[in-house]
Amino acid sequence: MTTAREIMSGGAECVRTDQTAADAARMMADLGVGALPICGRDDKIKGVVTDRDLVVKVLAAGRSPEEFPAGSLNQAEAVTIGADDDAEEVLATMTRHRVRRLPVIDGTRLVGMIAVADVARTLPHAKTGDLVEALSAD
Repeated sequence: MTTAREIMSGGAECVRTDQTAADAARMMADLGVGALPICGRDDKIKGVVTDRDLVVKVLAAGRSPEEFPAGSLNQAEAVTIGADDDAEEVLATMTRHRVRRLPVIDGTRLVGMIAVADVARTLPHAKTGDLVEALSAD
């Protein structure tokens, strides 16, 4: 049985709720990623911010990235997966919530991220195709 821990890219970092959208953008650039988990002062994941969120919710809306709080970019519900959950649960969670990136937690601690690319590298093509189809459907 393949687990989330085996699929994920490790070493994920959080942008903090009290940091700014500009901080999130710099972190993404420095890390070479398109999404970051948003973590609160309690180190719990509050959501995920994507490069698209920064463009649509901050820049296109005429807000200042240097002043806009990263914590205001999180979703109503933080969608995560447990490190020891199996691949089927990873696929089901990504499909159900229509997310392309999924923080992986061990207890409440962030241990990695799973992106569609990680799924494509690890799981059979048919399963990856089903996920991409589900994420692309309107």
